[in-house]
Amino acid sequence: MPTRRRFISQATLTAFSFALGSRIVYGNKLPEGIVPIGLNDPIKGKHPGLTILNDRPVNAETPAHLLDDPLTPNDRFFVRNNGIPPENPEAGNWSLTIEGESARQSKTFTLAELKANFRHHTYQITLECGGNGRSEFNPPAKGNQWSTGAVGCAAWTGVRLKDVLQSVGVKSDAVYIGYYGADTHLSGNLSKTVISRGVPIKKAMQEESLIAWEMNGEPLPLLNGFPLRLIFGGYPASASGKWLNRIVIRNQVHDGPKMTGQAYRVPCKPVAPGAKVADDEMCIIEKMPVKSLITFPKTGATIKSGQQLPIRGHAWAADAGVSKMEYSIDFGSTWQTSRLENAANRFAWQHFSANIDFPENGYYEIWARATDGEGNSQPMILPGWNPKGYLNNACHRIAVRVV
Repeated sequence: MPTRRRFISQATLTAFSFALGSRIVYGNKLPEGIVPIGLNDPIKGKHPGLTILNDRPVNAETPAHLLDDPLTPNDRFFVRNNGIPPENPEAGNWSLTIEGESARQSKTFTLAELKANFRHHTYQITLECGGNGRSEFNPPAKGNQWSTGAVGCAAWTGVRLKDVLQSVGVKSDAVYIGYYGADTHLSGNLSKTVISRGVPIKKAMQEESLIAWEMNGEPLPLLNGFPLRLIFGGYPASASGKWLNRIVIRNQVHDGPKMTGQAYRVPCKPVAPGAKVADDEMCIIEKMPVKSLITFPKTGATIKSGQQLPIRGHAWAADAGVSKMEYSIDFGSTWQTSRLENAANRFAWQHFSANIDFPENGYYEIWARATDGEGNSQPMILPGWNPKGYLNNACHRIAVRVV
């Protein structure tokens, strides 16, 4: 007796269509469990060299050699989504509501009003997923298995969050802000919030904390939050909410989805690999650790004997900045100083470079190590294990052969 075919859900079909960049004709006839082969193609609007980690929701990272530009081009900026982005959002109809227990009033601004009523600011800000480097953890941690490419630095344009909050009025008992966006839950339940994180009020009031609508002088790409998003430098990128349509000023630590339990938290004290950690022993990630990335040459480079190899890359930290950059060709036994440029502004990454001589032919690894302004250096191996695989800031390594 023939079995009845089961077809994919509307939510899955919508996700597939979004990832493909067009409606799937006869999509309602696609059998459950079948993924369109077109998803092996590049994501619409993104560089074909990005590595797609997940198609529902869309998540993709940028290989290190594609991050060589001083500022990350829009098509090379990594994608980290938790749900389904809104379909065809219109900037002309977009609005942002500010409210909450610690707001003196509730007020809604159109995007046009934000642009007209507040001073515009542009900052170069590095955003990095808290799980960048998760693939190196052992025992493995659940989640997208990012390697090194869930990071980028762009010039973001918008208005200061603090200016907008102050225009609404912030009560003296304010502790946190939380955001809400227009993305929808993978289940298709429109009333279910995908993610609603936030930051302490002190962070919200920093000069560089933005409500942004432009990225590198162009409207935000849809996958990176068009038409409006938050930008918080030095914090996990999950705090920089996309498709922003609501901010709440809270008199407590925000408790939206992915703010409680173990999401974006690490053990308050070191634990053994594989240990189970109670929720009340996990602390919210705020500052991201110092880190660096070699962007040239691409790992696996081969050079001729006696040839000098130029290297370059980027280094970043939270608000302490990077004070020193070093490289090693002998697996961390000795370190040489790299040239390090000053940051364009706080929370921008800094560019480093060096010219390397090799003593003889053979296989080498170039390791990069950054030190921040507080004296914290990258570890040579994986830092403290944690259940969710966050905050891996081990030295980046590339392979080189001299022949």
